[in-house]
Amino acid sequence: MADAALAAQAIRIDGMGGVAMQVSLPMYGVTHQQVEPFWRALRARLQAYGLEAPETLSWPQDLARHWRQPDLLLSQTCGYPLVAYLPQVQVIGTYHYRVEGCNGPNYSSWLVVREDDPGERLADFRGRTAAYNSTDSQSGYNSLRALIAPLAQDGRFFGKALASGAHYQSLKMIQRGEADIAAIDSVSLELLRRAQPEALHGVKIIGRTASVPGLPLITAAGTSQGQVEILRAAANEMVSDPASDSLLIGDFSLVPRADYQVIAELERQAAAAGVTAL
Repeated sequence: MADAALAAQAIRIDGMGGVAMQVSLPMYGVTHQQVEPFWRALRARLQAYGLEAPETLSWPQDLARHWRQPDLLLSQTCGYPLVAYLPQVQVIGTYHYRVEGCNGPNYSSWLVVREDDPGERLADFRGRTAAYNSTDSQSGYNSLRALIAPLAQDGRFFGKALASGAHYQSLKMIQRGEADIAAIDSVSLELLRRAQPEALHGVKIIGRTASVPGLPLITAAGTSQGQVEILRAAANEMVSDPASDSLLIGDFSLVPRADYQVIAELERQAAAAGVTAL
């Protein structure tokens, strides 16, 4: 990082050629207020290296479009979009989380059902209703599709699959009896448990999905190598910052993009078994 620091001292980097940059951290954090202190601390570290960044975070509704923007300085995406439709972005690195269900930079999802449901394993939910956050989610969709593939008949296992829009909404659908099962990101589940324990009332865990690389920090293709090094160094330094505690961040590492291909492989294996959807 010494070269990047020297470059920053020699000439202040003012964004990307004067273009207003976008920064978002949309994936973890129960509320915006939970994420904003982390961004303020990270922004201060970027500024110390000479990299100017927006004062406030963006909260885009269309994340797929947002992640493709040429002025994207920093965001966090899911591994599935990374391998499915974001070939142009650069990977900054991946945080490790101090959460059961995570191992180093890898994470998994919990299979969550109603507490009073007699089902005790995934096979018991044949023909039932699944909830999922979005079809481009590794944690809520691709991981569950991979699990049902060996159990499916004629490409189907669940009787119905309903989009919820978010993990916490999937949990609400289970609580209300609108759905019977969902795969919930282990980090999201723990953040909800701490901030909104009522979100987990009346549910239980019956299983776990495959462990894969966690949600990467990304930047646009046009971000310079010097800027990438600064982003990476500052993100790594945040591990020891108190602002990371509430987000359960424990470490940081550079996970090669190639390691995320295991996510695409899960989709390929399910398709080979005739399962292309939940």
